[in-house]
Amino acid sequence: MFGMLGIVLTVAMVFGGFLLAGGHLDVILHALPYEMMIIGGAAVGAYALSNDTATLKHTLPGLMRAFKGPRWSDADHQDVLCLLYQLLRLARSSPVDLEEHIERPEESAIFRAYPRILADDEAVTLITDTLRSASLNYDDPYQVEEMLSRRLALIRQEAMHVPHALQSTADALPALGIVAAVLGVIKTMSSIDQPPEVLGKMIGGALVGTFLGVFLAYGFVAPLAQRLTAVLKQDESFYEVIKSVLVAGLHQHATNLCVEVGRQAAPESLRPSFVSLESALREIKRAS
Repeated sequence: MFGMLGIVLTVAMVFGGFLLAGGHLDVILHALPYEMMIIGGAAVGAYALSNDTATLKHTLPGLMRAFKGPRWSDADHQDVLCLLYQLLRLARSSPVDLEEHIERPEESAIFRAYPRILADDEAVTLITDTLRSASLNYDDPYQVEEMLSRRLALIRQEAMHVPHALQSTADALPALGIVAAVLGVIKTMSSIDQPPEVLGKMIGGALVGTFLGVFLAYGFVAPLAQRLTAVLKQDESFYEVIKSVLVAGLHQHATNLCVEVGRQAAPESLRPSFVSLESALREIKRAS
């Protein structure tokens, strides 16, 4: 919602100010299709040339995520803490029973109680692989912690491909606008014998290219890249919470303390309150 509001506000303020200052849109509207074809086409072509297939495939979903916002809410953070609490309790009371949950999570009653988490392959794999590694009796829990850190770093690196590509496109758009403007000047110079009022409109149309390149770069593409980066970083915190709880469990801390460590690792805006989490954990204990 705020993304669309930002777009409307940007367009309204820029063109509204232009009109209030006495400008006329006829020159811009006449040149707009051709300048957009040059700038937009060159930008899309350069984007396809400079990025791999995976990045291209994830670009549209990434743009949709920039508008939709973060995937995980505070309720999801509380749910994952409850899920990990149940798994850690089971791991300590009955490791044999835990095996069926981590080997077939889609059939696990514990995982199925949290469908949003179960639907995220990365979260499920992170949990099951770590618990499986812990069951192998690693002599040093720091080995598993290091493995988790490397895995999260890889997830972060792969997720950032799209915003980095968008930012690179934003950096290139002003130069592509200059390309369009130069072509407009070349066109104008070939009609130098025309009267001043005709040349003026042609020069104005050429300058539309420079305007569009800068406007698209700093008014749309760069903000979208920044927004997507912020959304992805906020979503990464969900996996950091999982890591924090599992690492605390590897060090054999009390289960409630492990969950509290994970709660404290959540961003403040998404952190469930101590009271609500404690109430949810009591419900789990009563149900079991």
